[in-house]
Parts: sequence; C-alpha cells; structure tokens
Amino acid sequence: MISPARLAWLQLRRQKTRFATALAGVAFAVVLVFMQLGFRDALFRSAVNVHRALVADLLIVPSDYNLLAKPTRFARRRLWQALGAPGVAAISPVHTAVARWKHPVTGATRDIFVMGVDPARPALAIPGVEAGLERARYPDVVLFDRFSRPEFGPVPELFERQQEVVTEVNRHQLAVRGLYELGTSFGIDGSIVTSEQNFRRIVSGYPEGAVGLGLVRLQPGADPIAVRDELRAILDRDVHVLTKAEYIEQEVAYWARATPIGFIFTFGSIMGLVVGVIVVYQILFADISDHLAEYATLKAMGYTNRWLSVVVVMEATILAVVGYCFGVVAAWQLFGVTRTATRLPMVVAPARAGLVLALTVLMCWVSGLVALRKLRAADPAEIF
Repeated sequence: MISPARLAWLQLRRQKTRFATALAGVAFAVVLVFMQLGFRDALFRSAVNVHRALVADLLIVPSDYNLLAKPTRFARRRLWQALGAPGVAAISPVHTAVARWKHPVTGATRDIFVMGVDPARPALAIPGVEAGLERARYPDVVLFDRFSRPEFGPVPELFERQQEVVTEVNRHQLAVRGLYELGTSFGIDGSIVTSEQNFRRIVSGYPEGAVGLGLVRLQPGADPIAVRDELRAILDRDVHVLTKAEYIEQEVAYWARATPIGFIFTFGSIMGLVVGVIVVYQILFADISDHLAEYATLKAMGYTNRWLSVVVVMEATILAVVGYCFGVVAAWQLFGVTRTATRLPMVVAPARAGLVLALTVLMCWVSGLVALRKLRAADPAEIF
C-alpha cells in the first residue's frame, strides 16, 4: 500500500509546470512576509540604536518626550537634584538637536541629528566615540557616523584620505576629525557627536540650563526600581524617570502604536499570507479536480476520506517546505541588497525564520483544508 506522502509527491511532480507555479506562489508569499517582518524589525532595532548605547541605569527625560528624533528639553537642575538621591553614583547630560548639514562636495543640505556630551562624563558606548571625544574638545570639531546615509557625502572616504573633512552645520564651519559606528533609523538618516561647548556653537539659541536627556548611573548594588521610584518622588512632574529597559520599550511602543509604520508592515505580512493561501488553494483545488476520478476509485476500493485528506495535507506540506526553502534564500539575498541601500539592520534572525516557516505551513494547510471540500464531495457512483 502506497503511503500518503509518496502519493502526494507523485501527484505534485506529475505536472511540473503546475508544481513550479505553486512553489513560486509560496516562495513569493514567504519573501513578502520576510520583507515586511524584516522592515518592521529593522525599524524597531534601529530606532533604539542610541538608546542601547547610552551609559546609564536610569534615564531622565522631559515629560513631553515622545521619541529621540524629535528633541525636547528640560532644566539641568533636575540632574543635580537627582545626584543627591540615595544610590545615585553619577549623572551625565546629553544634548540633542536636529541641524542642517552641508554636503562637503556638492554643497547640498539636509537634516542631521546632533548629540552633545561632556567628554569628562561617560555617556555613549559607541565604537569610536570615546577616543574621538578627546579631539572633539577642541573648538568646532565633531565626530561623524560612518554608517550615515550616503546623501551626507563621502565623509568616511574623505576622512580616511585627509584625516579631516571641513563642512558646515547650521552655516557654522566645523571639521570632522573622527568617525564612529552607530547606524541609521527610520527617524535619523545620519548623526554627529561633539562636546557640549561645540553643540551650543552649532545649535545657536540653545538654552544654557537645558538638557535633552539625563543619564543616571547607580552605585554598585543599588536597586534601579527603588532608585527610580525615589527620583520620581523627588523630581517635579516636568520630567519622567525611566529605567533603560523602560526607555527602550517606550521608543519601540511609539513607533508601533503612535505611527502608521508598524501597522503597515504587519498588514503587509498578513496580505502576503493571504496571497499564499489563494495561490496554494487554486493549485490544490485544480489538482483535486484533475484527479477526482482517481480519488473516487480509491474511495471505491475502501480508502477513507480521512486517508485521502492526509494525501492533500501532505501535498500542502510539501509545497510549504519546498516553497519556503526557495523563499528564504531569495529573502536572504534581498535583505543584503536592502541593508546596503538603506543602512538598516536587515537580518534573517533564526527566531523569525522559524516563525515564517510555521506561518507558511499553516498557510498551506488552510489552503488544503479548504480544497478538501471538493474531495469529500467525490461520489464514486456519480463519477462512474
């Protein structure tokens, strides 16, 4: 007696053109889902690049803070108040703003994200920043993110040749004398880091007593939750105190819920699955229709609807697994192209690959179960 899996395979490969069409449909759905989930994950990962690099146990942010790409400010005296709380070891200010960067070759301008820090107070754990800040102590010197969008100019290449790139930010002439490695996000195409003094030269009118973010480092053994609650009780309501994990979660939640981007990528994934269900259903339905007489013969020989249903489900499983293999290879290639073009962290994570495989199998099973209605209706007496 032939097994359901072997019969399913023989039926699928009998018509190679139809089999290839079905695999292409499944692979297309897999690629679509991978790309949508990949963009969604890249959005969330890149949105918190800076957040993860902050040297802090707790963050003090303005009460009207939404996301890093839209800088807000609060009074610097809140940091000095926090320094006196039990368990607090040190504080560091971080100044943030959006400024107008001038392309060093073409002269074109575009917005760039600017961060100002105190070189004497650790603030950013980013490769290249710690060493570069020694140079950024000098007037009109900044560090440039080598992973910024190419529209800002060939700064890394020019720096490698000249060890300095002269340009303007907010019509203020300065020199790039160091590179660091951070990366872009959906809200930040490029960034520079400099000292507090240079930041105030670049961002004219920035209040003397203002701070964009307050970094709080705790003493060894201090409970972050307890210190956070203590600071919330001490500080006025013009600021919020968050743990680093809460700060990251807040940023991700903003992109996921307060903007349409998260919904768009999720909806795109669902539509990819719907397309796959339709394609696989049509293939399986056509296959059942073409072999209806054979199925009816098997019924007359004593094979049950349950056994025949297993054959169809096995066909759906074969389509899912083989189509997924083609799809994941195509998605991996497209991720590389997208990563190069956008500088976004597009990666085929094992957990996401497993999720897409499960969704693909489920998609094909749903298609097979819907197509089974035709098989169950097959009556040997009527066919013969």
